[in-house]
Amino acid sequence: MKNLNWKTLSQKYLLQDRWIKVRADVCEMPNGQIIEPYYTLEYPNWANVTALTPEREIVLIRQYRHAYGEAILELPGGAVDPGEPEMEAVQRELLEETGYVGENWEEIARVSPNPANHNNLSISFLCLNARKTTEQKLDTGEEIEVVLMSIEEVKQLLNENKLVQSMHVASLFYAMRKLGEL
Repeated sequence: MKNLNWKTLSQKYLLQDRWIKVRADVCEMPNGQIIEPYYTLEYPNWANVTALTPEREIVLIRQYRHAYGEAILELPGGAVDPGEPEMEAVQRELLEETGYVGENWEEIARVSPNPANHNNLSISFLCLNARKTTEQKLDTGEEIEVVLMSIEEVKQLLNENKLVQSMHVASLFYAMRKLGEL
């Protein structure tokens, strides 16, 4: 196969904050063409979970997403802290956002949020026997409603295109496949 990889000739950070870095690169394509600037968004990896209760309900969260301008349904999850194992990060996020813990954890997918300009991955997990053990412990700026839905209700939302978080839609696809629900 033909080599299509670009060479990075230089990099300059335009913004460096806790959750995002914005980088302007000078790149050379294999044919010698120079692309300048090429913007890359650096994020930590993200992890999310399809948590299934013993009653076969999926633990979802509903929260306001400012860039989208609406409160939406999503899977529990968040950023993986530096040096933190991904499974520990998603277990922490599930507990903080919902008060639930689960068993039989399994990584089911790794997808790129946007390989054109994001450098991170979104890692998806499935856990079974999720049960509420405590109250939510939300971060500053979080207001999250926990929503339990049957597998059939979630499938209906997917069929009606009512779940808009694309990485979570992909996660639900992998979870449904794993659960034999496709």
